[in-house]
Amino acid sequence: MTEDVSWPKASEGGRVVGKEEIRAYWTRQWGEFDGHVEPLAITEEDGGRIRVRVHQLVRNLGGNVLSDSEVLHIFTINNGLIAAMDLGDETDTTGPTAAFSHRS
Repeated sequence: MTEDVSWPKASEGGRVVGKEEIRAYWTRQWGEFDGHVEPLAITEEDGGRIRVRVHQLVRNLGGNVLSDSEVLHIFTINNGLIAAMDLGDETDTTGPTAAFSHRS
């Protein structure tokens, strides 16, 4: 990842910038949820973008399924490093994505 990598906060809304901010966000996220993504298709685009369609399963820590869906992760690559990740199925990045909207 680049030093100023930009990442969506899917479980909280908004974005974080930088490796340490991402680490802190991931620590919070995986302290609340048990998520698993499995790549289904990878497509390289012009401009250093890679689209990854994934099967995403999100459970609460009690094991209850909160979301079982396919989502699109779009990575922007700069000099061989991830510069940004975006969610392709979400137009509103201010709040949590649908997968994380049911926290119980």
